[in-house]
Amino acid sequence: MLSSDSGFIKDVDGVFLFILAISLVLLILITLLMVYFVIRYSRKRNPRPSNIEGNVPLEILWTVIPTILVIGMFYYGWIGYERMKNIPADAIVIEVTARMWEWEFVYPNGVKTDTLYVPLGKAIQTNLISADVNHSFFVPAFRLKKDVIPNKKNQAWFRADEVGAYDIACAEYCGLKHSYMYSKVVVMAEEDFDSWYAQMYGTSQAAPADTAAKRTEGR
Repeated sequence: MLSSDSGFIKDVDGVFLFILAISLVLLILITLLMVYFVIRYSRKRNPRPSNIEGNVPLEILWTVIPTILVIGMFYYGWIGYERMKNIPADAIVIEVTARMWEWEFVYPNGVKTDTLYVPLGKAIQTNLISADVNHSFFVPAFRLKKDVIPNKKNQAWFRADEVGAYDIACAEYCGLKHSYMYSKVVVMAEEDFDSWYAQMYGTSQAAPADTAAKRTEGR
């Protein structure tokens, strides 16, 4: 399992727990008040109903408190969003193309894969484009989700701090085989990634030459 520094786990989970805590407190408070009012103002205790006039301090209170809570939730969420939006200048740029129903990853050296291989501890920038319909690039372990829209390039970034393989899913219904649109982020030690990267580049460069040689032999 990734630590709280991976992806945006600390930011996203923090906002979620903050909102959950507020919601839980309000649920308990409102439930207790409902029970109190049902008992306090029951027909048995108040056989003759009386009109309750407005209470200005109370009305100000139940306006100001929710406003403060909402602003607090917005501010907490905005801090995390700012970090998601600010991509490090030294990030490795990978072009990500979504299509029905697969992912394609293109590296700076031209290597293309259907699995996202990344080095440990390095910032990764993904340029997201769609070849057909709406998709959504979702890596649950990194708390990363970004829409992939036709004719629009979106960007997202992350940094993983533990070696391992993590699911990539499409979080936007994109057709009959939407549920099959899965891939992996494979986080590798930097030296392993460098070795893989060089090997894949050599393979991609050699492939056209090998094909041409075979065609010549065939003649």
